[in-house]
Amino acid sequence: MSLQDKDRIFTNLYGFQDWGLKAAQARGDWDDTKALIARGNDAIIDEMKASGLRGRGGAGFPTGLKWSFMPKESKDGRPSFLVINADESEPGSCKDREIIRHDPHKLIEGALVAGFAMRARAAYIYIRGEYIREAETLQKAIDEAYAAGLIGKNASKSGYDFDVFMHRGAGAYICGEETAMIESLEGKKGQPRLKPPFPAGAGLYGCPTTVNNVESIAVVPTILRRGASWFSSFGNEGNHGTKLFQISGHVEKPCVVEEEMSIPFRELIDKHCGGITGGWDNLLAVIPGGSSVPLVPAEQIMDCPMDFDGLKAVGSGLGTAAVIVMDKSTDIVRAISRISYFYKHESCGQCTPCREGTGWMWRMMERLRTGDAAIEEIDMLQQVTKQVEGHTICALGDAAAWPIQGLIKHFRPELERRIHEHNAQFAPETLEAAE
Repeated sequence: MSLQDKDRIFTNLYGFQDWGLKAAQARGDWDDTKALIARGNDAIIDEMKASGLRGRGGAGFPTGLKWSFMPKESKDGRPSFLVINADESEPGSCKDREIIRHDPHKLIEGALVAGFAMRARAAYIYIRGEYIREAETLQKAIDEAYAAGLIGKNASKSGYDFDVFMHRGAGAYICGEETAMIESLEGKKGQPRLKPPFPAGAGLYGCPTTVNNVESIAVVPTILRRGASWFSSFGNEGNHGTKLFQISGHVEKPCVVEEEMSIPFRELIDKHCGGITGGWDNLLAVIPGGSSVPLVPAEQIMDCPMDFDGLKAVGSGLGTAAVIVMDKSTDIVRAISRISYFYKHESCGQCTPCREGTGWMWRMMERLRTGDAAIEEIDMLQQVTKQVEGHTICALGDAAAWPIQGLIKHFRPELERRIHEHNAQFAPETLEAAE
């Protein structure tokens, strides 16, 4: 089931080789990019559809289909743009930074090819503010590509003019949402926009825009060179290709690794991470796709295929494939409360359910952590998560609600135990006996 070295797309993921242009070309990047572009806009989009690539930023929307929403011709003279989301701020997620640090030319070549397919005038790479060294590397790689004539006027001698700009964010999680990112790029406060209009109709500067994740764009040239059938040969039906998994928490060797989609969880951990700390019997739960997806208890995740549909079947999601492993030493209630605080802190405050609800949920989680609550309040908290989920402009409300819903669903006895213990400790007869 597992991926062979010859099929890896990111061959310098760990930075054992130089990231510069000459080394990237030796690894196969920028190899006759002109020929890829010569296939034509629609042929590239059709190949991406056939490959089965689904967005690697979390939502898993078919990439080729998303590209096809862009207008084929400008009726009013507006240019089209590609925006690349390098704002990787999801707790647990750290794959895009490895691409930018060690394989930036894959991203830049992907931007050119994808931009051409969508008839875009330029690509804007919006990079997370905390990624200081990564931003330096990316800018140097962009400068190298310009100097070599690979992008800019007559990019790669294709007759197509295409610019790539890097834009540094200021460290706001909400700017990872595509319309908030567009607002930030325009110099405004990073707050999500109401849709419609969708970015493909009116995005950056009011022009047709597609927002894609770093990994989604970086794999494009390799898919076109090797063919859609090669890429779609990996993974279960509807979950094709290779994927960067970032595994943290209670494993022997945390890592970022490229693997085949649909690899079973146990195989992924045993092969690349040396197993769970303290052995498989010590596994408590796993957050399989970054902090916003519900946790999955040990017994349900063991043999689960790591893909969009497999994790959906166990009530969670693949997200960015940021696998957070928790063994039995974890205070699970405290862990979810900590995540709850993160979403409270990062809410932009535009929507009332999210602005008020995230703070309410975190304060409730803190009381449940210490047991200073009533049993009925567990159901009240569940009810509040449902009032937040699906009632906000962007998905941050859902991201704040889902971890708590997963905790209540799978670990309700633990919440009740804490409440009973706290009540027993502070019961009048206990206090009298202590005096």
